[in-house]
Amino acid sequence: MTDLMREQRLQIMLTQEELAAIDDWRFECRMPTRAAAVRELLKRGLAAEGFNSAGAGERSQDFGVLAGSETDGSGSAALS
Repeated sequence: MTDLMREQRLQIMLTQEELAAIDDWRFECRMPTRAAAVRELLKRGLAAEGFNSAGAGERSQDFGVLAGSETDGSGSAALS
């Protein structure tokens, strides 16, 4: 068992499609939990060369787990 203490909680809202993509990746990579999968995806994303941080004035709804996901104004991903 590790001595790592996770004292901070991060709550996010996902669409069904985003959650399915995370779950599919999690099972394919044999990750033990959704939390572990999300931490690994965050670590990989932050370590990626040339990542772009959010610019001033950008909203959270402009970002999604799935590439090219767009919202329909209600916060739900628009299906194309």
